Amino acid sequence: MRVQLQRRQGTFFIDVVFQSDEDGITALFGPSGAGKSSIINMVAGLQRPDAGSVFIRGRCLFDSTRGVNLPPEKRNVGYVFQEGLLFPHLSVRGNLLYGRGREQSGGEGVDFDQVIALLGIAHLLSRKPETLSGGEKQRVAFGRAVLSNPDVLLMDEPLASLDEARKTEMLPFIKELNARFNIPILYVSHSLEEILALTGKVIKLADGRIVS
Repeated sequence: MRVQLQRRQGTFFIDVVFQSDEDGITALFGPSGAGKSSIINMVAGLQRPDAGSVFIRGRCLFDSTRGVNLPPEKRNVGYVFQEGLLFPHLSVRGNLLYGRGREQSGGEGVDFDQVIALLGIAHLLSRKPETLSGGEKQRVAFGRAVLSNPDVLLMDEPLASLDEARKTEMLPFIKELNARFNIPILYVSHSLEEILALTGKVIKLADGRIVS
């Protein structure tokens, strides 16, 4: 992944350039208000940069000089938010199959049963989101994102709503998703302890810029 982004938001200005591994976990770390969520929202196509470019696995998603700006549904990224944001009217299986339905044509895709087994959610498939705990909802959200067979997983503080015990429980799932399915992850958090448990590739941000 190669990212070069500039965006002015009122008096706040984001100006970043970075590269991340094609198959590892890269973390964006910094205090609240540093610009972390805005950066992955621009990668996802949810916010438009003023200038710059985004390339994932050699594919151009955005390039201001060439006039390229793919809509979110064409970018082939998986996004896990702070809250699972599951569809309340669908069962766990329905939510997961929604991810499968968004899979890009071409390629074999990620195996449904492998994802279910890795996340330990087979016993949840018939249940509705309202009956799940916070950790269970996030595991389903992880599964749904992975099953869309994305080129990259974007995770915006996916453990922020969980207590410390549940966070500790969830971190191995994230590492294993990356290792098992070879999907690079761009992970946002303001918790250094959480990030260091996942990766040594850390991009530190402050006031919209990368700092050493």
